[in-house]
Amino acid sequence: MADKQTTKATKATKPAKVPRAVYEKELLRLQTELVKLQEWVRATGARLVVVFEGRDAAGKGGTIKRVSEHLNPRVARIAALPKPTERERTQWYFQRYVEHLPAAGEIVLFDRSWYNRAGVEHVMGFCTKEEYQLFLRQCPIFERMLVEDGILLRKYWFSVSDTEQQERFRKRLEDPLRRWKLSPMDLESITRWEAYSRAKDEMLVHTDITEAPWFVVESDDKRRARLNTIAHLLDSMPYQEIPPPVLELPRRPPSTGYERPPRDLQTYVPDHAAKL
Repeated sequence: MADKQTTKATKATKPAKVPRAVYEKELLRLQTELVKLQEWVRATGARLVVVFEGRDAAGKGGTIKRVSEHLNPRVARIAALPKPTERERTQWYFQRYVEHLPAAGEIVLFDRSWYNRAGVEHVMGFCTKEEYQLFLRQCPIFERMLVEDGILLRKYWFSVSDTEQQERFRKRLEDPLRRWKLSPMDLESITRWEAYSRAKDEMLVHTDITEAPWFVVESDDKRRARLNTIAHLLDSMPYQEIPPPVLELPRRPPSTGYERPPRDLQTYVPDHAAKL
């Protein structure tokens, strides 16, 4: 009975979902600020790394999409590394992530990161106990080196409840547009919920350091999670608006006699829209 009462109390205190109209208006405002942040990074030569971690279906990908949606891909890029090759498995663990770090004037958004070793690799047995322990010792050192070298490092952990994760998996299973997001590894995570919880707790104990703290994002409400993450990222950065260059459209010069070749000399895409 006590468990049921606790559940009801939790639901009662759970904030209402953000209305779509409110969400879209605030998201546009925040994305406008992200463009200003991008221009500040580019103009000042800053280097920004944002790490997005969390359980499967916790909302990382959707948030990354909204962060990068209006940014210049030459300045802001997403690093979503596949599983390591045989050669990469013989390297220092952090080595393949180092080559994706930003140069001056760049932003890198890590859709999962070196923390794979503290999560899926550890829980699924893809690394040895010794490799896992070595990661927990080296990771804080590695991140302190990044920060000491001037990299702006932000780390976000997306926290989703078991019931919400299960519902998102179900929707992916039924939706042909999102079916690709669901893998056997995702389904396996359902049966190892507590193992992933323990791994997350252990990870935070070792890597929630002063120089590079973790910020936890409650993500059962995707809209709320996206707004909260972007707002926090912006608030944590010392950016300033960089005045854009003054541009004017030039006058189109008069024609010099150019004539377009006949249309039947070129192959055009069929007008599918005309059949709708």
